[in-house]
Amino acid sequence: MLVMAVANQKGGVGKTTCCVNLSAELGRLGVRTLVVDADPQGNSSSALGIDRNTLDCSVYDVIAGDMPASGAVRETQWENVFLLPATLDLAGAEVELAGAMSRESRLRRKMADVKGYDIVLIDCPPSLGLLTVNALVASDGIFVPVQCEYFALEGLGQLLRTMDLVRSYLREDLSLSGLVMTMFDSRTRLSREVVEEVRRQFGDLVLETVIPRNVKLSEAPSFGRPIGYYDPTSSGAEAFRELAKEVTRKWLDRKP
Repeated sequence: MLVMAVANQKGGVGKTTCCVNLSAELGRLGVRTLVVDADPQGNSSSALGIDRNTLDCSVYDVIAGDMPASGAVRETQWENVFLLPATLDLAGAEVELAGAMSRESRLRRKMADVKGYDIVLIDCPPSLGLLTVNALVASDGIFVPVQCEYFALEGLGQLLRTMDLVRSYLREDLSLSGLVMTMFDSRTRLSREVVEEVRRQFGDLVLETVIPRNVKLSEAPSFGRPIGYYDPTSSGAEAFRELAKEVTRKWLDRKP
């Protein structure tokens, strides 16, 4: 089972969009996918159609309590997609864990009983706090959405420094597995230049698929539906179908 942290300390780069829509398209390819919503905002949970007000347990009970991760997993209405949801309670977890033993590895230990999935995608909060560190320690690799804007590489540099610290002290086999360019606007020279610069610096780590800036992608979460189910003919849906195929080939050694 491959575990990927979808992380970037810069907010608004498309982490949740990638988690939700990539998981849905992987599921349609027959890949059993678990999304772990590690962001107190719980946007992945909402975007996958889960009413957080009805939850009796969440990732908070896993990280800060005694519940095993498998006990909090919910099946979604989307094919082969499962969710470990988040609620606002998670916002207090960092404070509650401040004095706990082995606080950085609680999620990894609790996920030891999670089985039966091909890939796990952990949606990280837009910060480099304890929740993100827990996600990195629990993961085999980091998948980084990079927005096609001027300050894209600045946030990426901070994440890479944190990754090096985690690798030095907590998870030595953690790797940077891939980057995906998001919010690409083909009409602007800036978008093209950012893609070229990121490819120049990171080479083959940058996936070929580029996620466009797309109105339908922005609308879909308000309906609690992944883009492939909300508007399958949109450019955003097509991009995530291609991304899922690329991820399946690159990380899961499968031909979609």
